[in-house]
Amino acid sequence: MNATLQDRLKTLHLPAFREGFEETARRAVQETLSYEQYLLELTNSECDERRTRRIERMLRESHLPLEKTLSSYDLKRLPTKVSRQIRTLLEGGFVDRRENILAFGNSGSGKTHLLCALGQELIRQHERPVYFSPCSLLVQELLAGKRDLKLSRVLKRLSKFDVVIIDDIGYVQQSRDEMEVLFTLLAERYERGSVMLTSNLPFSKWDSIFKDPLTTAAAIDRLVHHSVILEVNLPSYRLESAKKSKAAVLES
Repeated sequence: MNATLQDRLKTLHLPAFREGFEETARRAVQETLSYEQYLLELTNSECDERRTRRIERMLRESHLPLEKTLSSYDLKRLPTKVSRQIRTLLEGGFVDRRENILAFGNSGSGKTHLLCALGQELIRQHERPVYFSPCSLLVQELLAGKRDLKLSRVLKRLSKFDVVIIDDIGYVQQSRDEMEVLFTLLAERYERGSVMLTSNLPFSKWDSIFKDPLTTAAAIDRLVHHSVILEVNLPSYRLESAKKSKAAVLES
């Protein structure tokens, strides 16, 4: 009978049931669990297993650097206002409201790490699909789509993610074609999905990204309309780490 049951559970794609039904049955006898309690335990195991696999798949598809976690970020470095904002953002409500998260700060201040950590928590805690890309690579992907007459296909794929994280938008010196596809993405996601981005440039210098003042104003308008702005104006984390390492060497 067990072999038949194993086969049926395999056919029904219930791996946690198949792996645990015998052990759970023995425990049910020992603890005099009802049929309903026995079935509930197996069902809970199956749901937990499926959730774990789903989160693992979403993390792979996100392209997030998984080493950039919330636990590895020194939250004590953040200004009090930003710390409060992060606690609220971790609840995930901004995704339902299609709000954008815009993180500004000096190079090395940890804004990329912060948004990547937030993206991971959105997946792990709330199972929200997230996609991460450096701005330069994302622009090239969009540009290739436009060249191959497949831009709509690329945009449709990105629309399946509740959140798109665009890293280091300030470093990109766009050609007109590159600027146009980036603006197309921002316009496509306006009030349809959240954008999280990092930049070392204030809005007043975004003409260097989009070249055209009207396009710059339109892009900023779409991003800011529903947004939370994080001012991560901190000393360079990498520079601080280098100084500490050098001091440790000198002391030794």
